[in-house]
Amino acid sequence: MEKKSPYELILDTLREKSAMKQDVFKITMDTFNDFKITLKEVVKELSSEKDKIDSRIIFEYKTKNEFNAEIKIGGDTMIFQAHTNVFHFDKSHHIWNSSYVKEDQTRTYCGMINIYNFLSDSIKYNRENDLGYLVGRIFINREKHFFVEGKRQLGFLYNNFPHAIMTKSTIRSIVESAIIYCLDFDLLTPTYDAMKEVSVHEIQELTKNLVFTTGKRLGFKFQADTDNIE
Repeated sequence: MEKKSPYELILDTLREKSAMKQDVFKITMDTFNDFKITLKEVVKELSSEKDKIDSRIIFEYKTKNEFNAEIKIGGDTMIFQAHTNVFHFDKSHHIWNSSYVKEDQTRTYCGMINIYNFLSDSIKYNRENDLGYLVGRIFINREKHFFVEGKRQLGFLYNNFPHAIMTKSTIRSIVESAIIYCLDFDLLTPTYDAMKEVSVHEIQELTKNLVFTTGKRLGFKFQADTDNIE
């Protein structure tokens, strides 16, 4: 067999890998658009129930661009973000253990959708130093097979990459699981020692802008990392 020139190898790579990545990206964005539709529906449904729960609770959906969607549920804001790149996995990752991947290694190329949790007040008052947390990240390939890396139910309910296919009902389930996790993930008081000293500048800025850094686990070990939040 005649050895291919570097130029021919470039063409082959573009033809095979680059085209495949374009397919993955399209599937990811199609899926993300379905997430947007579902998020809007869930917020609308919850809002219709607010008088039965508490009329003071705010439910809101908005999007800033094609890669972003946000929902506000009371004191929690969840940001869903579609990454613009396609990812591959290190050989040590569990994704390589299945016959599904061994049959076709290009199946490991995935798009990614991240889910973040912020305090609604952090965004409302533009507290730029406040912390948000990655609740989960969804990986999906060109065949719509997917898995989720995340906390609690997000980490073990959606972890069957060879057989799990992304559907609208699955999206609804993921959204609801993420909401439950965020609502159960409470704001804890920072330790006294973490707050006992304050500069003149900080207290002046606090008076103007509420700039003390706030996060649900600020001053504590982030318990979500243990997957054992009670």
